[in-house]
Amino acid sequence: MRSTQQFSITLPHEMADAVRAKVASGQYATESEVIRDGLRVLLARDSAVEKWLRENVAAAYDASQADPSRTVSVEEVRARLAALHAQHTGG
Repeated sequence: MRSTQQFSITLPHEMADAVRAKVASGQYATESEVIRDGLRVLLARDSAVEKWLRENVAAAYDASQADPSRTVSVEEVRARLAALHAQHTGG
């Protein structure tokens, strides 16, 4: 059984040119290698985002639910940002 599957894809001209340039430069042997490497990077990024969401964002949310006094309202954030902006622009 094959461990690969053939796809036919359509790319914008700029992306197709970039793929060809990677092969022409010798960085990759084939267009398929360029696409595979791009997908590996995309999957790694997706995994990193998922990990960040589970470990950091969920933990921060849980902490804010456990102790609401640690949270800041949208209005307070806007007021603080406006004050900082005024301080730095002289307004």
